[in-house]
Amino acid sequence: MVNGWLILDKPRGLGSTQAVAAVKRNLREGGYPKCKVGHGGTLDPLAEGVLPIALGEATKLAGRMLDASKIYDFTIQFGAETDTLDAEGEVVQRVDRYPPIAAIAAVLEHFTGEIEQVPPAYSALKINGKRAYDRARAGEEVEMKRRRVTIYSLALAGKRDRDPDLRSAFQTTAGRPDPYDPSAPLELADSVTLTAHVSKGTYIRSLARDIARALGTVGHVTYLRRIKAGPFTESQAISLDKLNEIGRGAPLEDLLLPLEAGLDDIPALSLSQTDAQAVRQGRVLSELPQPSGLYCAMLDDVPVALMEVVDGTAKVVRGFNLPDVAE
Repeated sequence: MVNGWLILDKPRGLGSTQAVAAVKRNLREGGYPKCKVGHGGTLDPLAEGVLPIALGEATKLAGRMLDASKIYDFTIQFGAETDTLDAEGEVVQRVDRYPPIAAIAAVLEHFTGEIEQVPPAYSALKINGKRAYDRARAGEEVEMKRRRVTIYSLALAGKRDRDPDLRSAFQTTAGRPDPYDPSAPLELADSVTLTAHVSKGTYIRSLARDIARALGTVGHVTYLRRIKAGPFTESQAISLDKLNEIGRGAPLEDLLLPLEAGLDDIPALSLSQTDAQAVRQGRVLSELPQPSGLYCAMLDDVPVALMEVVDGTAKVVRGFNLPDVAE
């Protein structure tokens, strides 16, 4: 059986569901047995980057991947806002105003931490059982509710820590040369590329819209790339061409990450043969020395279950039916 993760570097124009279908097709054409396949977090067709694809028993962790934080690079084009908040939509507002680069750097801290945002009307969220984007495309007036999300970090792309020189330049000279010369031209930006580390439920298009408005203009996203999803990074991602090689006979094991790669951010709990058998039967383990928390229970190098330890007692959260585990 096939179990583990394929990390796809999803190209623009391909939907997440289409990516899953491409994996299924290549496994079938490569002669692999049929297995469950799911993705760990939707990427819009216009977005690109890291899309974790779970195979077999790894699909049991897909929900956990949906809850994981993500990191994105994205470009805001200033001067125009579209109805979809990206380059695919129709322009609904134009403003002939572009922000100083120093002002962009200074405003980012106001969008860091726990914030409220209104999701785009063109989103997959359901309103009374119907997708918001379906209502919007049908010409309905779509009212989206505000939601709280967390922006763990937000910086100019390539500068994870905001440049203190840019901040101080804006605070002391409003972005003009020092010593202050009010007649000197401001260095304006018609676009900017940012890096954001965000919680689940965050809409980058809404974040871009709100940043542009805070800068006294409007804007929309023209480029969006996910560079990290949970524990998976773009360095682990394979291209669509590389995926298609599986269907032509390339060995899957060269590209497949193990199931436990999706649990790299939690500690392992080593089991004896006897304990592994008990866990497989759904029984509780007691008198453990480990601190309370979530663990990946392992028999040697084989994952047995995801377990929650509370005050020395471990209960199964999710069991894995993998080969070579004690029966």
